[in-house]
This record gives sequence, C-alpha cells and structure tokens, in this order.
Amino acid sequence: MSVEGSRLSRIVITGGPGAGKTSLLLALHARGHTIVGDSARSIIRERLARSLSPRPNAQEFAQEVLRMDIESYLHHAATPGLVFFERGVLDALCMLDRVTPVTENGLSTWLSSYPYSPKVFVLPPWKAIYANDAERDHTFEHAESVHDAVQEWYRRCRYQILEVPRVSVAERCAFVLEALANNDAWGSTKKCHLF
Repeated sequence: MSVEGSRLSRIVITGGPGAGKTSLLLALHARGHTIVGDSARSIIRERLARSLSPRPNAQEFAQEVLRMDIESYLHHAATPGLVFFERGVLDALCMLDRVTPVTENGLSTWLSSYPYSPKVFVLPPWKAIYANDAERDHTFEHAESVHDAVQEWYRRCRYQILEVPRVSVAERCAFVLEALANNDAWGSTKKCHLF
C-alpha cells in the first residue's frame, strides 16, 4: 500500500466523552472493519484495577496516552483495509498541548510523521445518551468543553471535520461508510456537515 493510500485508510472517530464513539466503532467492527480503542480509557481501567486514582497528573496522563496511540498507529501501519481509531495520536497531542504547548514546528513534524485521512469524524455532545461509568467520571459540561477543544485542535492541524449526526448507531455507521465511499465527500460539502 502506498503512503498516501495508507494515510487515507486511517480514519479518526473523535469527540468528547460519552458521545457514542465506542458504540459506533463496535458497529464498524461488526461490519468487518479493523478498530482501535481509546487509549485513555484503557489507562484508566488499568489504574482502577490496581486501586490507583483514575488518572495520573495531566502531563503524565497525556504522555502515556500519546505513547499508546503511537504504538497503535505503528502496529496498524500495514493493516489492509480501513482502520478506525477511537481518537488517535493527534487527540493525545491535543491533551499534551493543553499542559505543555506544542510549537508550530513541532506540530508540523508530528503531522507529517502520523498522518490520518484528511477527514475526521466528530461525534457531537449528546445529553440524551451521556452516562457516567467507572471510567467516565466527568460532567456533561466537561464533555462539551472537550468537544470544542478537539474541533479547534483538528482545525489547527488543517483537517476537515465531518460531524456525525445524532441518529441511531446503525445510521451513524452508514453515514461514515457512505462518506468514505463517496468520492464527492472528500472535496464537497453536499452530504457532510463541514465546520
């Protein structure tokens, strides 16, 4: 697979917590696609299992998420077909930037080293489905702030944002796959809500 072809096959599903990302990825997986889960939740789950606080300090947490996301990215470098990432290297960089700002030169290096498909699917905050659990202990207002930060970050990284509508999981899955299959979706706003 060419470098550009590999880039186009790496798809980011992002947004604030509790917006339905995991459910969407599981639906994509059920249709035969490769998915990569959220590193942050894995870290929290592992820490809770060890009777630790859910998260270390913000910088350590961001760096650990980034390390895991880089590992996942490289692990799937040669994976055939579409690979859907629940967040990814750029989301981890967004976390890190909020603690230790990333320079424009540094960001440029990251972007060229870990490219994803130029279109990023963002799930908006959805209060009707938002729920706390052992690994999600923030408020809905926090989820909204994360959503806003993620959108601003991906714009800074010069990615185009496609908002996934607040519809059923099956409809969201169909929306994503149709956007990827439709050549117009890569250069048009006809079928996708671009910010």
